[in-house]
Amino acid sequence: MSDTKYYAHKTAVIDDNCNIGKDTKIWHFSHIMSNCNIGESCNIGQNVVVSPEVKLGKNVKVQNNVSIYTGVICEDDVFLGPSMVFTNVINPRSAVNRRDQYVVTLVKKGASIGANATIICGNDIGEYALIGAGAVVTKPIKPYALIVGNPAKQIGWVSEFGHRLNFDENQKAICMESGQEYLLDIEEDTVERTK
Repeated sequence: MSDTKYYAHKTAVIDDNCNIGKDTKIWHFSHIMSNCNIGESCNIGQNVVVSPEVKLGKNVKVQNNVSIYTGVICEDDVFLGPSMVFTNVINPRSAVNRRDQYVVTLVKKGASIGANATIICGNDIGEYALIGAGAVVTKPIKPYALIVGNPAKQIGWVSEFGHRLNFDENQKAICMESGQEYLLDIEEDTVERTK
């Protein structure tokens, strides 16, 4: 028995110089490449590739068939849905080596990205944003934004529990599950949690 504090299925491949947090689980046929930092209590599903130098915070859930390429940083409590895709080069060409041109993409705390969504590199995803299944994100996403479509567009706002927010005449909304309160700033087109 290994003295590691995380679990890796026997078919998983973990390269040298990886830092993997306590209670993380890495499932079948996944490959964690060199110099990755994976936080505590993450779940890395089947057939996932985590490329060199990727950073995942605590409690990140990566569903099956996701490739997280160099340049991606996910903060705590991020959800990456099945088969969603990150890119890391704006203009890839097979015959042109652009390894020195990887673009950083930051997925902030609590954000969720749905199944088969595509995130074009360099477009940060705000805290608790919810990207719908199949969306193609081509611009930065605000905190708490609800995003759908190709190209992706914002159709509303969501709470930290992922419920759509309905604002009253005072621009206030309450999450139906948590009771948390939110305020919409119409001029700035932003939402913040107030309670």
